[in-house]
This record gives sequence, structure tokens and C-alpha cells, in this order.
Amino acid sequence: MDLQTTIYIFVGLSFALYIGIAVWARAGSTSEFYAAGGSVHPITNGMATAADWMSAASFISMAGLIANMGYGGGLFLMGWTGGYVLLAMLLAPYLRKFGKFTVPQFIGDRFYSKSASTIAVMCLLVASLTYIIGQMTGVGIAFSRFLGVSSDTGIYVGMAIVFAYAVFGGMKGITYTQVAQYIVLILAYTVPAVFISLQLTGNVIPQLGLGGSYVGTDMTLLAKLDSVVTDLGFGKYTTQWPGSMLNMFMYTMSLMIGTAGLPHVIMRFFTVPSVKDARSSAGWALIFIAILYTTAPAVAAMAKLNLHATVNTAVKTGGDLYAPEASLKNEERPDWMKRWEKTGLLKFTDKNGDGRIQYYNDKTKNEVAKGKAEAAGWKGNELDVNADIIVMANPEIALLPNWVIALVAAGGLAAALSTAAGLLMAISSAVSHDLVKGVFNPNISEKNELLAGKVSMAVAIVVAGYLGLNPPGFAAGTVALAFGIAASSLFPAIMMGIFSKKMNKEGAMAGMLAGLFFTLFYVFAHKGIFFIKGTEYLGLIGGANSFFGITPEAIGAAGALVNFGVAFLVDKFTKEPPEHIQAMVESVRVPRGSKLVTGAH
Repeated sequence: MDLQTTIYIFVGLSFALYIGIAVWARAGSTSEFYAAGGSVHPITNGMATAADWMSAASFISMAGLIANMGYGGGLFLMGWTGGYVLLAMLLAPYLRKFGKFTVPQFIGDRFYSKSASTIAVMCLLVASLTYIIGQMTGVGIAFSRFLGVSSDTGIYVGMAIVFAYAVFGGMKGITYTQVAQYIVLILAYTVPAVFISLQLTGNVIPQLGLGGSYVGTDMTLLAKLDSVVTDLGFGKYTTQWPGSMLNMFMYTMSLMIGTAGLPHVIMRFFTVPSVKDARSSAGWALIFIAILYTTAPAVAAMAKLNLHATVNTAVKTGGDLYAPEASLKNEERPDWMKRWEKTGLLKFTDKNGDGRIQYYNDKTKNEVAKGKAEAAGWKGNELDVNADIIVMANPEIALLPNWVIALVAAGGLAAALSTAAGLLMAISSAVSHDLVKGVFNPNISEKNELLAGKVSMAVAIVVAGYLGLNPPGFAAGTVALAFGIAASSLFPAIMMGIFSKKMNKEGAMAGMLAGLFFTLFYVFAHKGIFFIKGTEYLGLIGGANSFFGITPEAIGAAGALVNFGVAFLVDKFTKEPPEHIQAMVESVRVPRGSKLVTGAH
């Protein structure tokens, strides 16, 4: 069976499964729509949480970024997994005990103010919509390559599929769909990694293969990769990092506390029967997440080495990388390169007219590499590889069987669609439950509240699709911005709401607004107002990364400090919360009577 037919079968079957589950488990009440009726088993919820949390950024983009950044890419592993531990230990059990469906509802009740709830909804919408852009970018990439359509058409198809199962199924449908998506995405990630690890190191376990020896040599895989990339003028794979040490620290912190402030993940802890189950499902989710996250560094390193070996035959033979016959002839390039060129995510330009592909760092400060390139008659790097294609192209680069390539296609789509659905659920509940019911129309019927939720989800899909057509950067880069927004606005308010019984509504509201606007001002200066190209204002802030060399993706941690600082300052000059609020905070922190919490309105 040819590759395209195999892909259609795998992707078609996975879509039929998701929609079938959504129809089987469709929500019949607001409790089922928002929190799956609070009856999901902890292991099931752990799988659903893992799928919700491991987005297109984790599946499609993260290994590509690690492949590009080398050691520095480890900040994604540290930030995202560290943040999940923070969420599971510090926030989830307390929020579950509080017993409300959504983050804005918690903030509104804890800070005894509808205005605080409305500000939280605004922060949630900005963070969630930015996050969905990354998912839609991933959907577009996966569809454009595997269904042979343009990236834009891919996004339209993705919007239709998410609409079908998210709008009808609600949280109940989404939960069981995400369990199926987790199984698809984890198989799609690990099966090719096992094959490639066996090919390159003879070790069946990719995590061990990463530290093992490169087949046919006495060098380790990483030493071989270091030798190849430094010879071609790139930074040393095992030691390079992005920008300054401060930027790397801020980037990691931003991802970490952003993870802990993400509303769509926090909502998952309301779908289990008790606080004890919330803790248990958090632990299971961490195990399920760790399978992918410990495999990612191996996938990144092996894909990078395979890519160089494809373009330069001297990588495998250990010969001269700059020898004329070592560079791949353009007409002999493998089929996978031709397929990815059609998507525009892989580009080749023959700058010296020799009919061969030269892939190296032409902006290197390495004088030896520069001298070798000039002596060989190379006129600049001729291959442009988008970081987002590394995982998707990985089995093709390694010439694995068609069914493995098809499995990866289904996995990439599962990762993007599962998170998009979770985010849409967070947006829908924020609008219908927190704004429409909580602020504008408290007496709304359950039927109309459900309708408002579905309409707001449909609108969010359209907005997200439009923004996905014009993304501000790589899938993982866009997602990092969303984490920064959550880190600077929602995380400090949740933390102070649980751990500072003296924090009042004025402090919390001022903090959220200050953190959000500080972060958005810096991000929009670099990426354009609402990510619209041509509206950047770098001159106004003194140039790119002008705030102590911190990149826009890393600014969320600074925004969180602004949030905390402003909140405590305003709190000092305004009156403390009422006694009953302080007593409520005290009771939420004490893990007694947890089985009495039902998650009801």
C-alpha cells in the first residue's frame, strides 16, 4: 500500500474514533459539560490531562527546538515538567477542595468581587487564544504535509474536527476523546524513536540510546553529533544555550509558573470525585507525560544527526564534510525532502550553482569552519529547515516503514486537537459560566447556559483559526508566549488566593492588570499588536530584548514579579478582606472534609 493511502487510513480511523467517542459521551447537563459530572477515574483523568497538556508544542515543536538549540532546549523540559509538579502539588488539590469549575470563579469568590472574576476571564481569554494559535499552527503543518493540502486548508479542516467533538461533547466528551488521543500520540512518538535508536545505537530504549555509542564507531552518539555540528560552524550541541544565563533562567521560570496558571489544565482536576483523586490523577498524569518528555531529547539529537547524514554522506563515513562529493546532489535528494518542500517548511536554494546541497552555519564566528567553507567554494547555507517539521519528518528521514510515518501523522494531529479542545473548553466555560451566568444573567436557565457555552466555543474556534493562519512564530514559540501571559496574570492571583488570606480584592485586581499589561506591552513590541505583522514598536522600548537581554518568550516571569509587587503594594493601602473570606481561605488549606466537596455550583 502506498504511503498516502496508509496515512489517509490512519488519520481517518483516528478522527472517526474521536467523533464516535464524543457522540457516545456527549454532555447532557452543565455539570457534565464543564466537569464531566465529576466522576472520571484518576488514571483515566491522568491520561486525559497528559493529552490536554502535551500540545502540538510538545509533540511537533519541542524536539525540533531542542534539535536547533541543543542543551539550551532543555529549558522546555525543565519549565514544562517543573511547572506541572508545581501545579499538582501547590494548586490543584486546594482548587479542587474549593469546588468550583473554573479559575475565574475561584478568583471571583476568593476576592469577593465580580470585577476580579471579569479580569480573570480577560486574562484567561488572552492566554488561551494565544495558546490555541500554536495548536492551529501545528494542525496546519500536520495537514499540509500528510493530506497534501495547503497549511491554510489544513487549519480549516482542523477547526471543523475540533468543532465536531468539542461543541457536542463538552468536558465529558473531551475527556474520553483525550484518553484515545493520548494513546495515539504516545505510540506515535515512541515507536519511531525506538526504531531510530536501534538504527543509530543498537539500543532499543531511546533514553539509553542517547547516551550510547554511535553504531560502527567508538564515539558516543552525542560526541559524534558535537563533532559534526561544530565542524559545520554550528554551536556545540551539548553546551550551547539561548542568550544569557539570566534569559535562560527567566525563560524556564516563565514556562514553569505559566504551566501552573494554565486554566485548561487546572479544570481537569474538577472532573474527579474527590481531592484525594485529584492528587492521584496528578501523579498519573506526570508518569504519562514523562514517557514523552524523557524521549524528546533522544528524538531531537537523533533526528538532527540523521538530517546531517542525509545531506552530507561524510557524516556516516567519517570523511571530510567539505569534500565536493560529500554534499548531496539535488536530483538525488530523497522523496521525503520533495514532499516537505511542497509545504514550504523545507527550502533549498542552490547558491553556488554546483547542483549539490550545502547545509552549514554561514553566519558562524568559527574561523576554521568559515575558512573550510570558502576553500570548498560554498557561497552560503542552502537548506532552510523549519524547526516544526523535525518530529513529523523524523521517520521519513530515517526511512522507516509507511505505517510508522502514518502513525506519526495521526499522533501530531491528536496532540494539537486534544489541547485545542481543552483550551476551547476553558474559553467556553469562562464566557458562559463566569461572564454570562456569573456577571450578566445569574438567573439564566441551564439550557441557555449550555447554549451560550457552545456559541462562545464556536466563536473561539473561528478566532483561533484566523490567528492560526497568521502565527507570530513557531508553534512552541507561540505557546511559550501564552505561558508567559498565564504566568504574569493568573498564577500570582491563584497563589495569593490560596496562601495569603490577607490579600484583598483591590490588590489582586491591580496585580493581575499590571502583570498582564507589562507582559503584553513587551511581547507586542516584538511580535506586533495582537500579533499583527507590521505593528511592532521596538524603538519605543529601546530595541529587541532591551529589558536585561530577556526575550519576549521569557518575559512572563518578570510580569509575575510585577503582579506580586503591585498586589502587595495596593493591599498595604486598602482594607483587608472580610472575616468570612479569611476563614474560607483557612478551611481550603486544611485537607479535612475533602470528600464532602462535590464540585457543584
